Amino acid sequence: MNDTHPILCIPELMRILMDVKGLSWNEAWSITERTVAYTNHTVLPEALEKWSLDIMQKLLPRHVEIIETIDEELMNIIISKYGTTYTLLLKNKIKEMRILDNVDLPASIGKLFVKPKVKKESPSKLKEKLLVKSLEPIEVEKNIVCETVEGVVESEEIMLAENEDSEDELDPFVKSDPKLPRVVRMANLCVVGGHSVNGVAEIHSKIVKEDVFNSFYEMWPNKYQNKTNGVTPRRWIRFCNPELSAIISKWIGSDDWILNTDKLTKLKKFSDNEDLQSEWRAAKRANKMNVVSLIRDKTGYIVSLDAMFDVKRIHEYKRQLLNILRIVYRYNKTKEMSAKERIRSFVPRVCIFGGKAFATYIQAKRIVKFITDVAATVNHDPEIGDLLKVVFVPDYNVSVAETLIPASELSQHISTAGMEASGTSNMKFAMNGCILIGTLDGANVEIREEVGLENFFLFGAEAHEISGLRKERARGKFMPDPRFEEVKKYVRNGVFGTYNYDELMGSLEGNEGYGRAYYFLVGKDFPSYIECQKKVDEAYRNQKLWTRMSILNTAGSPKFSSDWMIHEYAKDIWDISPVILH
Repeated sequence: MNDTHPILCIPELMRILMDVKGLSWNEAWSITERTVAYTNHTVLPEALEKWSLDIMQKLLPRHVEIIETIDEELMNIIISKYGTTYTLLLKNKIKEMRILDNVDLPASIGKLFVKPKVKKESPSKLKEKLLVKSLEPIEVEKNIVCETVEGVVESEEIMLAENEDSEDELDPFVKSDPKLPRVVRMANLCVVGGHSVNGVAEIHSKIVKEDVFNSFYEMWPNKYQNKTNGVTPRRWIRFCNPELSAIISKWIGSDDWILNTDKLTKLKKFSDNEDLQSEWRAAKRANKMNVVSLIRDKTGYIVSLDAMFDVKRIHEYKRQLLNILRIVYRYNKTKEMSAKERIRSFVPRVCIFGGKAFATYIQAKRIVKFITDVAATVNHDPEIGDLLKVVFVPDYNVSVAETLIPASELSQHISTAGMEASGTSNMKFAMNGCILIGTLDGANVEIREEVGLENFFLFGAEAHEISGLRKERARGKFMPDPRFEEVKKYVRNGVFGTYNYDELMGSLEGNEGYGRAYYFLVGKDFPSYIECQKKVDEAYRNQKLWTRMSILNTAGSPKFSSDWMIHEYAKDIWDISPVILH
């Protein structure tokens, strides 16, 4: 089950086994649990789907009955684990873990959450207490005191009489709130119904265990494992990069690497060989020529082959806003310099963006608009020339990626740490000898380990720091770097046209609220990102060093082949063995 989209297979299989095949609940559940497994591909809220219970009841009433039973069975397991002594703990666990949200608890479970009646004092006892208390501090006439006490006692007697037959009160938690929607939490159903739960990169699987599904992990730790994503070398090297493929086969001595990606590691021993480096650069240049043509045909912009090709895909948490602000900073600084200073300070770059914004994804649309406005200004500035170009490739798709990736020299994988489950484009870029700049997020962590720490440009806050940094910001303790404030001011000055970017720049401000760009720590990581870009420029000036890094990225990519990943799934989750063909 890839993410929560296909999760109706759980109640559907249960329905078939019970209603069609006549199995008991326990028999059907045993088969279903052993049949299905859950791969979580992202921790973003929109992927942890919540479906309307009311709509499901109209369309799939039998499936809802089955889900309700699974939910009740789950709550009984929770009660068995945590007991009924600490009702607050039990209540919190049920709130967090149950499949149905804002749905009345079954009567058998609801009775555990009853507030007992407050025991009332008898009228004579109350009268005695009040008399003593009244006479202790001050002297008053007896008849006044008696009158007062009698009045209190009389009202208390009435109250006792009214409550004499009343039942103990149910905790409000037991009942649904009619003002809120009733939903099915599909991710919770995935975890309960499957025999295995895995993330798609080591850091992501850790977050799944320690944060997203922590209570489930405490209950079923043996369900959890990691399976890092992979991509096929047949498409992402052999097919889309024939020039590089020929060079790899020549230096390895065969085409075996196409089916056995581990053979790519043989390139490491040749990484300093000048002949290989020369051939490697020639292949990269040939691929860059294809991209020059693509950009000209799709956008009309003419870019230089001698510039570094710097590529980034679109999504808000992937922080394309951080990237375009870095480009704006670079442009502003370039404008402030003399021609000689510019050449000395900056390596020429073609900064390429690709991707799509969903129809209702307003913030992403604003960012795309911003990128194209920056491009229109920068690309027509005669002072800047080929030193900086910005390109947004329209209609981004796999075919476009197959042209861009082989030509890329630097790829931006700069998501907020802890938010990218894995990513696979980073693997495709690394396989093609592209060097990554990025955070310790998703598969970046493992790619960096495999290709070598010195062959990856690292910046930014780490995943374990993010929660604390957000809390610090919420308390108003974040102090933005002056360069970050300077960039926002520069944008607001109207350099990039007449469009009002107050909404976009404003999203970088304020102290709390999901969806504001500071939530993604754009301001926090901006100075670190700027400093890291200086290291990129420095490394690119030394083409021998850069080419060595490029070769070692390809040589370090075998682990990210889908062949390796599928073998791991087959062995640890699907419990199947390969068929030997004779």
